[in-house]
Amino acid sequence: MATLTIRLPDDKHARLKELAARRGLSINKMVEELSTIAIAEFDAYTRFKAMAASGSREEGLRLLAKLDALEANSPEKP
Repeated sequence: MATLTIRLPDDKHARLKELAARRGLSINKMVEELSTIAIAEFDAYTRFKAMAASGSREEGLRLLAKLDALEANSPEKP
């Protein structure tokens, strides 16, 4: 396991410490969890961009239109 040292302004450190405490976590564990979320979002975005680049614009628009039609007929409309 690697060690990461970061420099933060004192006020930001205090706020992170308070946030972690309210979540019942150490700052280390909270930063680890937030890092996991950031990496998962980046991976999803990268996969989406790769799929979009290899896909068909017309097929995508057709599927969006189909989704819009399904939502328009849904009884759960707000």
